[in-house]
Amino acid sequence: MIKILGYYLFAAFFCLFRIFPVRRDKVFFIATHDDSPEGNAGIVAEALAEREPAFRLFFLTRQDGIHRPIDFFVKKAYHMATSGTIFMDNEFMPMAYTPVSRRTKVVQLWHGTGSIKRIGLDVETGRVARLAARANRRITHLIVNSQRTKEQYARAFGVPEERTYVLGLPRTDRILDEDFIRERRREFFEEYPGLKGKRCILYAPTFRDDEVASPRLELELSRLTEAMREDEVLLLRLHPHVAANFSEEMPGSCRASVRNVSGYPGVTTLLAASDCLITDYSSIIYEYCLLDRPMIFYPYDLQKFRKQGRDFYEDYEHYVPGPVAHNQGELADLWRQGFEWKEKVTEFRRKEFEFLDKNATKRLLELIFCI
Repeated sequence: MIKILGYYLFAAFFCLFRIFPVRRDKVFFIATHDDSPEGNAGIVAEALAEREPAFRLFFLTRQDGIHRPIDFFVKKAYHMATSGTIFMDNEFMPMAYTPVSRRTKVVQLWHGTGSIKRIGLDVETGRVARLAARANRRITHLIVNSQRTKEQYARAFGVPEERTYVLGLPRTDRILDEDFIRERRREFFEEYPGLKGKRCILYAPTFRDDEVASPRLELELSRLTEAMREDEVLLLRLHPHVAANFSEEMPGSCRASVRNVSGYPGVTTLLAASDCLITDYSSIIYEYCLLDRPMIFYPYDLQKFRKQGRDFYEDYEHYVPGPVAHNQGELADLWRQGFEWKEKVTEFRRKEFEFLDKNATKRLLELIFCI
């Protein structure tokens, strides 16, 4: 109920500020998922500032909220109401009550290049689904990466396919830029000089809703590190709820082989620095496949996730571009024995990407601003 009242209050100020003119040279970014320079919103903002320096850019990020009421309910609502273009990387529920001007373009970039698990209206129910459906009616441009994703996202957001555009996502431009990846990798090892020369394995599991009450790391670190070579190190990218309890869970015997990088600000940099990815249902596999590096899938709760979680768009075990380990024993064995991966990653990349030309941001700016 408190959230709903907050949505109403934001919308009330938004409607009040509709008396002011909408400005084409004013752009509002709602980056509540990834407000870093490596996120879709950050990349678009940087490119727009370079091409149209006279444009004024404003941001609403996950740091903004009711703890700063004047800034959030008044200033943010004003800038949003008077912007000619609104870019989003997530759902923004107050938009269910904000009658956006017909002169304003609302561009949903989302924060994932694709999705293994169901998202949006394909999984939301009750009041949340109704609010999301109303908010998504404001979307004038839904940007996706492939024809396959177009069909899924159009349904998941409730947006007609004619308003869904296969352009590619800005963040993939960075992943495909070999110079950018080399620079991010260099910066990472400058920050962690003790890891230089090591082979880094990134473990980035998906956050489960039930982990809010009981955060835990479902990985026996000592079992995996025993299977690793001396020149290998495990990087942990955990959700904040889980990461806060990590130091108590890590056995002293494997601390030399494990680094907790959960607080590292740029996930793209971590992908650049890693030589292999271990994950389960995360959408980062779509970016990581562009680096042409191996992946292992560790869905320790696969059956539970199918029945009680979001379920999947495809048959999980046949879809993912890498071997699947169902338990810690299988994971350690895979690591110890080695595995084939290249053919699966190549085929996955071919199916999931319409463009691999590093011009997604350019196409987006041409579509939205004709520049």
